[in-house]
Amino acid sequence: MTLRILFAAPRRLWPEFEAPLRRALAEAGIEADLAPDCADPAAVDYIVYAPRGTITDFTPFVRTRAVLNLWAGVESIVGNLTLTQPLCRMVDPGLTQGMVEYVVGNVLRHHLGTDRFVRPPAPHWDVRIPPLASERKVAVLGLGVLGLACARALARLGFDVTGWARRARRVSGLRTRSGPAGLRATLAGAEIVVTLLPLTPATENTLDAGRLGLLARGACIVNPGRGALIDDAALLAAIASGQVGGATLDVFRTEPLPPDHPFWAEPRITITPHIAADTRAETSARVIAENIRRDQAGQPLLYLVDRNAGY
Repeated sequence: MTLRILFAAPRRLWPEFEAPLRRALAEAGIEADLAPDCADPAAVDYIVYAPRGTITDFTPFVRTRAVLNLWAGVESIVGNLTLTQPLCRMVDPGLTQGMVEYVVGNVLRHHLGTDRFVRPPAPHWDVRIPPLASERKVAVLGLGVLGLACARALARLGFDVTGWARRARRVSGLRTRSGPAGLRATLAGAEIVVTLLPLTPATENTLDAGRLGLLARGACIVNPGRGALIDDAALLAAIASGQVGGATLDVFRTEPLPPDHPFWAEPRITITPHIAADTRAETSARVIAENIRRDQAGQPLLYLVDRNAGY
């Protein structure tokens, strides 16, 4: 049987994903009619989806067995009331590795204080020695696939890592906390904070003025998660006061970040253009194909989104 699969992502992605998806589907033994458009929504078996793609109304797709998201985040689609089909988020080994590399690189940068040697305003011989990683308290907010991978990588380097999740989690070899009291305890005295929570109404502004005030003075923030996890005004105020020493931000409430946004004018904020971790076509195509294979075999879908939780 030939399955009809609609690639409902922005058309600019079709040339990048077409060949890897066809190859992965063939390797999984799936005979598929894969296309970036369709004349008959009622004949579509699966939808490969990404935000700003070709679909906003899922009602006509009465035969569709699952919507397979290309990105890790689902906040732009999970609240769509026309989407009644199962929704799966992307958990991609390439994406995970990219996130680990971004987080580890920037945590080390803040830990070692290397920014002070990059084009200094005047010749200087700054011999301040950073503490060892084991003496540096790092908080990782979010212990999903990405957060947990980053927390483990930092722990392997010797950092004093505490991971926090909204729901209680036990992770071998890693200190973890949960709940509102656990969040306060995790942030208290933290010198570097990595935010990798999903964006939901419950997580918006997780780092507000009060919680930024719990950090060690001069702490640094690394946010490759979602822009709205941090209160922009509170972060700028905390940097101005010296409570926060600097931040590396990869995600923002509005993207691209508007040219007049005050983040651009703050030298202690490093801005990267949402490049921390991207979905790789080759590896993500295999995830998509495996989920379709599983569903066709009567097995549970991988990475199924909990609509009530929002991720």
